[in-house]
Amino acid sequence: MGHWLDRNIIEPGKLPLLLALTAFVLTFLVTRSITRLIRAGKGPFRNVRAGGLHIHHAVPGVVLTVIGGFGAVASGRDGLGEAVFAVIFGIGAGLVLDEFALILHLHDVYWTEAGRQSVEVVVLTAALVGLLLAGFAPFGVNDLSADELEDRGAVIVSVATNFLFSLVALSKGKLRMALYGVVVPLIALVGAVRLARPGSPWARRLYRRRPRARARALLRAYRHDRRWSGPSRAMQNWIAGAPDRSAGDR
Repeated sequence: MGHWLDRNIIEPGKLPLLLALTAFVLTFLVTRSITRLIRAGKGPFRNVRAGGLHIHHAVPGVVLTVIGGFGAVASGRDGLGEAVFAVIFGIGAGLVLDEFALILHLHDVYWTEAGRQSVEVVVLTAALVGLLLAGFAPFGVNDLSADELEDRGAVIVSVATNFLFSLVALSKGKLRMALYGVVVPLIALVGAVRLARPGSPWARRLYRRRPRARARALLRAYRHDRRWSGPSRAMQNWIAGAPDRSAGDR
């Protein structure tokens, strides 16, 4: 583990990226835990208000992101400064993207169905940064052996292929499979080869003159939603909390 860390993270200069990702994920988890406690009326935490205005945590998140970003640029290759600003940036990004849905809708939708978009964006962001750390950007390592070059080339080809599968799944109206397929290749492959969902770009273009394919797609979508909607919602509720019927202050 130590050799891998030195060879693939420290030597190519990706330690700040690892620190930023760790801070990002931990900030999201801690923030979600705190907001759920506030919502339940438990613990010492309360909403922050100034003059009757609810200050969302995306506000300090933006400030920390700006400080971390500009600080990292100003620090150059200073090891300690670069690491500190990377952590600050990760914390700020975690706070901002936890309320991504609010920024997208310009409305407090944190505890609504629309608010689940924040969780999906956080998962996708963490997955993409994780791919960079795992070898998608395999530059900066000196004196690579033939085996290491082959391994890194295989990683790049695998990720590129998986990305294409994810794009096909996305065109078939399978947003979650496309997002999670970035991390788990099998998910993207399954989403790419199975029937498109009704109303998706793929279905509108390719099923337009194929009534049997349209009927099969409708039937499959109905059966899939009936079977998996319950477990899927339960998992989402476990991660992000159950949504309300209407948006409101946390």
